Amino acid sequence: MTNVYLIGAGPGDPDLLTLKALRLLKTADVILYDSLVDSRILALAGRRARRVDVGKRCGRHATPQAAICDLLVQEALAGQTVVRLKGGDPMIFGRATEEIDALNAHGIGFEIVPGITAATAAAAALNLSLTQRGTARSLHFLTGHGAEGGLPAHDWVALTKSGGTLVIYMGSQTLPGLAAHFIEAGMSPDMPAIAVENASLPTQRSISATIATLPRQVEQAACTGPTLILIGTALHNPATADGSIHAVSERV
Repeated sequence: MTNVYLIGAGPGDPDLLTLKALRLLKTADVILYDSLVDSRILALAGRRARRVDVGKRCGRHATPQAAICDLLVQEALAGQTVVRLKGGDPMIFGRATEEIDALNAHGIGFEIVPGITAATAAAAALNLSLTQRGTARSLHFLTGHGAEGGLPAHDWVALTKSGGTLVIYMGSQTLPGLAAHFIEAGMSPDMPAIAVENASLPTQRSISATIATLPRQVEQAACTGPTLILIGTALHNPATADGSIHAVSERV
């Protein structure tokens, strides 16, 4: 029997929540949610649902992953219908594997409900395709933050030579180092690069620049929300490549 659901809440805009996610939210007894989940999405849950904040954010108090797994198992074994609500998609930098392993270890049935990840939300907001025939034939999702802090151990040369679009999650704090590694690995300093803060939300901002100039632009913009970094030739847009900040002016 399935009584645990690992659900992707999408990038933030409640309108981007899937119908299946919405249906399950309304039937949940308890919701364990991340800090990036928009409050408007939590408000869609049924009245009886207990909402438990198990969020993790850089530089703030965080619930250890082991504690989240224990709570997930505890609630499920108590017979509760549990929704584990994660920002974006649960299978993309959502540490879902650890929670799946914990559930499997206790013989607890579960289901995964995908969500729209921040990369596609950012591309849609920018009206830019992450892939492009003859220009960007591959797409790479990377983390910009290592498990022990600092830069992760990517193969910078291979990524630079791939010729595809790079999307870096959790990379705003390490962006200067990321840019330096890519340029050292052979990437042109003029490679188009865009930072998108709060993708899909009314507070969304984007900064279009180059891989060499974007770190300074992001620092000056003082981004505080979750910020995605996009790099690649498919992102070239002469009209917005000046490093200026573009905010959302209207949300339908």
